[in-house]
Amino acid sequence: MNENYQKESMIGDKTEEEKKIELIISVLKTKRELDLANKNFETAEAGLIDYYVYQIKATKSKLDFLVSKAKKRGICLDMIEEIYFRKNQVG
Repeated sequence: MNENYQKESMIGDKTEEEKKIELIISVLKTKRELDLANKNFETAEAGLIDYYVYQIKATKSKLDFLVSKAKKRGICLDMIEEIYFRKNQVG
């Protein structure tokens, strides 16, 4: 068998601004996931309670990591920026 492979092109490095925006979007998405997990936990049936507890703990750990990473980079999100990112970037 003769298989042809297409060579992958190198992806250019992201600028610091693009990395900052990506991190902010990740924080906002994770925050939304945590809110959803909490809401699901509140209405969960008996068989799903453990699942949502695990999901909440895992998502909280992820959010803590991302917030810590953002703080180390000196990223601070005020309310207006958060609204802008939610409206324009976060799907």
